[in-house]
Amino acid sequence: MNIIVIVTDSLRIDHVGCYGSHVQTPNIDRLAEEGVKFGRAYSENLATLPTRRSWWTGQYHFHHAGWQPFTQSDDLLAEVLWDQGYTSALITDVYHMHKPTYNCGRGFDTSIFVRGQEYDPWIVDPDIRVSLASSPVHRMRRDLGQEDKKLWRARYEQYLKNCTALKSEEDYCAPRVIKEAIRWLENTTVQRKDRLFLWVDLFDPHEPWDPPSPYNRMYTDSHYTGSDLVDPVPGEVENYMTPAEIQHTKNLYAGEVSFVDKWMGFLLDRIRELNIDDNTLIVHTSDHGEPFADHGYIRKARPYNYEELIHIPWIMRHPDIIPAGQDIDALVQTVDMMPTLLKMLGIKIDPAGEYDNRIAEDLPAGNTRQPLKGCDLMPLIEGKVDHVRDFAFGGHHNREWYACNEEWAYLLPVDGSRQSELFHLPSDPGEQNNVIATHPETAAHLELQLRRFTGALG
Repeated sequence: MNIIVIVTDSLRIDHVGCYGSHVQTPNIDRLAEEGVKFGRAYSENLATLPTRRSWWTGQYHFHHAGWQPFTQSDDLLAEVLWDQGYTSALITDVYHMHKPTYNCGRGFDTSIFVRGQEYDPWIVDPDIRVSLASSPVHRMRRDLGQEDKKLWRARYEQYLKNCTALKSEEDYCAPRVIKEAIRWLENTTVQRKDRLFLWVDLFDPHEPWDPPSPYNRMYTDSHYTGSDLVDPVPGEVENYMTPAEIQHTKNLYAGEVSFVDKWMGFLLDRIRELNIDDNTLIVHTSDHGEPFADHGYIRKARPYNYEELIHIPWIMRHPDIIPAGQDIDALVQTVDMMPTLLKMLGIKIDPAGEYDNRIAEDLPAGNTRQPLKGCDLMPLIEGKVDHVRDFAFGGHHNREWYACNEEWAYLLPVDGSRQSELFHLPSDPGEQNNVIATHPETAAHLELQLRRFTGALG
């Protein structure tokens, strides 16, 4: 069996068509029609790289580790599959993954990094001049200190330099990543059509929200007369962006979602044309969502684990293993990906989380193995159980944690930066009404469950 995972970074679940959105995502929707769609999937560790560690290790880390390199004791998914004879590739434009210190290519036979996203120091030619004064994409915050302003000017200038390479739609990073993925599949399937592992990690629809035409006007209001603030400085929107500007920026984001979906479609079509789709598990998901002033701030400026940030789309499709058209609303988390994939491949996992067929001397830490802490979702997919956990737990390391179940969401600032919050999700899905004062027992119960859970993790 082959495994192809497609990640679209920063994708809000309420901006995917098959999850009830007005945003057009026909290719993601088609994938959901052919497989299973998880309606209550949550990120365990925020944000970008911590989530990938969650996917690739099947372990919880929010309680003791944040944004950091993979460690020697991390036994990664690509390494496990390498020992099973898989040919693998990581293809991505998430430029943080390209930084050598994070060793994200570990275990993959091939790593292809597409350069040029956001503030990636890709085009550094000093003779290429860009002008912040004439750029409509940015607005400096008045509340920034001089050093922060200097930092953001440098970031904007790097972004504008990278943009000088954009001559056509195919010059954008998402098309380049997809074309690299297709090229790898075409070259590899000449020799073999089984035991392929491809991880396609797209930075879009992460900011800057600058899709090409016509996607940059696909959802915008024709009466809007302001600037395209595609890359606002993270922080509070009060005294920085007007409601019209916020909505316009969110509409640009929606256009980028549809743009990415279009290019995902080319990859999905090519998988079928190569006649490997019947033997391939295709997974689509995201690492987290994106705040658009839902709670008064834009971008991931705060470690606040509200629904717009932690609630993610997750779809899996395999014609022989997964019944088509399933909607599952049980709680699942990013840590569940690795144990589920291993189970689908027939790699036995015992109750302690240990898995078979790993060569001991090849383990990163000698004879030790980090046991999986996530759940195998196959019993859920096969209808043998109706849930695999009673709570979802996660958060930002050393900053804020969360606990939620089907009814309640509890936010615990472990850094003491603000007061805890409690929300009743059925009546307040947007988490606008903090009811902790009227339901202290519920908050105390959820905090107890959260602290017991993290304590047991060690």
